[in-house]
This record gives sequence, structure tokens and C-alpha cells, in this order.
Amino acid sequence: MISRRALVPLATLIFCFTASAQVIDFESGGLKFKTLTRNGVTVMFASLPTHIRDYAILQIAVSNGSKITWTIKPEDFRFERTDGQVSSGVPARDVVQTLIDHGGRGDVIKLVNAYEASVFGNTRMRSTNGYESRRQAAHAEVGSNKLKAAAAASAIALVPTKLKPGESTDGAVFYSTGGKPLGAGHLYANVAGERFEFDVEAVAAIR
Repeated sequence: MISRRALVPLATLIFCFTASAQVIDFESGGLKFKTLTRNGVTVMFASLPTHIRDYAILQIAVSNGSKITWTIKPEDFRFERTDGQVSSGVPARDVVQTLIDHGGRGDVIKLVNAYEASVFGNTRMRSTNGYESRRQAAHAEVGSNKLKAAAAASAIALVPTKLKPGESTDGAVFYSTGGKPLGAGHLYANVAGERFEFDVEAVAAIR
């Protein structure tokens, strides 16, 4: 049986653990972000009001403050609407191919502007191998306008990434919604052996 004296520090430990696992809300660049840390790994996201083709978009950032290397990929982020409809993040290669086949220059420009506004306006985001590093590498390797458009899309989309301790990344996760907004629901992220859960509010779409 646990003594009353032992219950006090035990309750304190439980409170500290709960407090450390609380979702934190903040605004940056006109977007509403949510962030949650579990076992040293932090997941941050915001819904982007811009929709490209059949996709709704979440901007995701992951920081690895643990002592283990973890792999992050868009399929790890599952969205469940309040009506029960479930969508998983679309692999980056599928999104890029769709934009190459059907997207116009205007789609890419709109996507780049929306994403850069969310990234560069967020003082809490410091990616070691995220969008900015991918963008610089991609544009250094291509010449034609069509390839540059594909490079821009591939730089923005969250790709499978191995995060070593102390590293971080960011990227857009795309959901096939037939061009409709994600709406309200819940985001479930299976990251670093943990399950991150967030409430998601509906965001008005900007075409």
C-alpha cells in the first residue's frame, strides 16, 4: 500500500508529466499552430488555407530532441474528420507527379507563396534539413521552368526523412480531399514510437 507521504511526490510527478505533454497553441503569420512534445520529440502543425488541385495541406514540423534517430514520413500523419472520414498523408512522390502532370505554373507559385509565408514568419521553427535546404539543393540541379516547378513542389512536400538527435525538418503534408478543405477533426501522428493527437479547427479555403 502506498503511504500518504508517497502520494504527494507521486502526484507531483504525474502533474509534471501531464503538463509536459499538453498541446500548446500559438499564432504566427496569420496561421494557428499547435505543438506537442513527447519523449523529447516535438511535432508542430498548422492548416494552410491554400488548396492545390485535389489536395488540402497541413504544414508540419518535427524536431528530434531525443537520443534516437527516427524516420518521419507523410503517411505518419492521419486526419480524421468529425464525420468519421479518415485520410492519410499522400506520399510526396505522388503529389509531385500530380503537379507535373496536371498542375500549372500558377499552382506552384500559389503553393510556394503560402508555404514560405508560414515557414519564414514562424520564429519557433528552425529546421536543420527542411524546406529551405531542400529548395536550395533542388534549384541548383535543374534548368528548365518545368523542372523548376517540379523541384519547388518536391522541396515543399514532406519527404521521408531520418532525423538524428538534434535535427529537425518541416514540409507540407497533402491530403486528397477532392479540392475541399479538411474541415474540423483530429490529427493523429504516429511519430518516434509515440502517438500525437491534436484537435483541428476548420480553416476557410483560399483559392
